[in-house]
Amino acid sequence: MTETETGDSETVVVLNPKSGSGDHTGLVRDWAALKGHTVRTTQREQHAIQLAQQAAGNGASEIIAVGGDGTLNEVVKGIHAAGKIETVTVGVIPAGTGNDFATNIGIPGIERAFDVLESGERRQLDLGMAGDVPFLNSCVAGITADASQETSAEDKTRVGVLAYVLTTLRMASEFSGLELTASVTEGAESQTVWDGTASVVLVGNGRRFSMAGTEQADLEDGLLDVTIIKDAASIDLATDHLWERLVQTEGENLERLFASSIELTVDSEKPTVFSLDGEILELDSVTVTTNPNVLEMYVGEEYEPQPNGE
Repeated sequence: MTETETGDSETVVVLNPKSGSGDHTGLVRDWAALKGHTVRTTQREQHAIQLAQQAAGNGASEIIAVGGDGTLNEVVKGIHAAGKIETVTVGVIPAGTGNDFATNIGIPGIERAFDVLESGERRQLDLGMAGDVPFLNSCVAGITADASQETSAEDKTRVGVLAYVLTTLRMASEFSGLELTASVTEGAESQTVWDGTASVVLVGNGRRFSMAGTEQADLEDGLLDVTIIKDAASIDLATDHLWERLVQTEGENLERLFASSIELTVDSEKPTVFSLDGEILELDSVTVTTNPNVLEMYVGEEYEPQPNGE
């Protein structure tokens, strides 16, 4: 076992013992001990950021996140904060409720994760950035903290971050929409690609948003998958199959585009709520970009490098 300068092994496991049902801790500790990996256990929210930053700064070559999407997001933030995002390999053992991103990269469960970490492929994936804040799956405008609290575990498992959008729309009996301007920059010029009232805007790095719900985006093309749902005031927001109703007529309700960078500005008297992989931020505007192929991650056999069949 090779050690870092602090005595840790070169592979550090950041374990969230409270993720999901909480019954994964013993199994993960046994596996880590067998492999000679160092385990660092989170004790509070945001602690995984600190642990991952310390591990990366102390020379770890691999950092494994054990938990849900939030834990993985924190680990990546910690590595990014240490300035090691291009040199540390990231792995994930999915132990949360939805495990959306882990499923995207072909790791649907804990035992599969052990196999992938033993002999799986490594791929260079894109990393989304909202300003200076990294994210893996998506940046969504219009989600409220209340919606996050009200969203069921079943919905999160079924459609990931989109579940928060659906809950928001169902809760908002007087939803007035976002007065949104979306602009892309090409060279030295900025071009407005959308200006009007939108129900929600979804910017996907690991996710694209479609009739079927959410699907894996191309994580290696250096592009964001942007979906703008236009004003849905005429749609019964309490109905079943809300997502299908919102997108059933693309020409009327949807705007889709691909961009390496997009600036989102909302005309409002108060800051707009943005959700980055479930983390809530309040901003007046944000520029969302991709860092292409900077994040090396273990992926499973089900991962699709070119999900659109290109």
